[in-house]
Amino acid sequence: MKSSWMLIASFLFAVMGVLVKLASGHFSSPELVFYRSMFGLLSIYAIIVLARRQWLAPLRSQYLYSHVKRGLSGFLALVMFFYAIAHLPLATAITLNYTAPLFLAAITAWWFREHHGRGLLVAVLIGFAGVAILLQPGWQARDGQAGVIGLISGFFAAVAYLNVRTLGRQGEPEWRVVFYFTLIASLGAAFWMAAAGFAMPRPSDWPLLLAMGITATLAQLAMTRAYRLGNTLTVGTLAYSNVGFSAIYGVILFGDRLPLSAWIGMTLIVLAGIVSVWAGRTVAPSE
Repeated sequence: MKSSWMLIASFLFAVMGVLVKLASGHFSSPELVFYRSMFGLLSIYAIIVLARRQWLAPLRSQYLYSHVKRGLSGFLALVMFFYAIAHLPLATAITLNYTAPLFLAAITAWWFREHHGRGLLVAVLIGFAGVAILLQPGWQARDGQAGVIGLISGFFAAVAYLNVRTLGRQGEPEWRVVFYFTLIASLGAAFWMAAAGFAMPRPSDWPLLLAMGITATLAQLAMTRAYRLGNTLTVGTLAYSNVGFSAIYGVILFGDRLPLSAWIGMTLIVLAGIVSVWAGRTVAPSE
């Protein structure tokens, strides 16, 4: 039952994806990242102040460089993820972002010389076979570009996870990691908006942007609770229910109609992700 909090988190993450797709008609990906991150920043800061009874002291860290690396990689992953959501069927964009565990397994084996079992190697091969099927040459040029960007978002999400792992080993608490991530993502998106221009939200836009921030924050809290109270492997497996929720939303709300090859590719990626969770035990799901 405790692990089932991940089902709630996946449901909310998928709802956030729907809201991002709806808002993408009026806002660019950096703008959406800004509103999502700013809301998260204000929320986590309020929680820190109320819990610690201090304004700035809890935020001091001797590992700011590590926080910057985690923040920048997470920011790039989020911008590319939101771009993919705007230009692809919702379930496809979510699935491509969920290649992060496969990239994480490959990076740790190649860069950090970590030895993984055959199960994890099989998962990586299955996963990237699924990617090849999903990103087949038959796609239109625009879809192909968005697909590649969605795949790169999975790579940067994996890099972000590595940085989170480093911060954890350095003794940084989760709430401080989340604070600096949302701060850096908000600043990065704000600079991007200043350079590229931005659309002023209309009164009718604010409920949509607010709902996007609320669902993202609640999903993060539910996911954190699932990993804290539940079985790690079960939670990691349940995280892939996000793809199922997104597929249902995409069909009902946006009329998404995917070819059989796309469903086969998505299934292989999800299967590979689940296998990697059980085989690697160090691979974490996307946000």
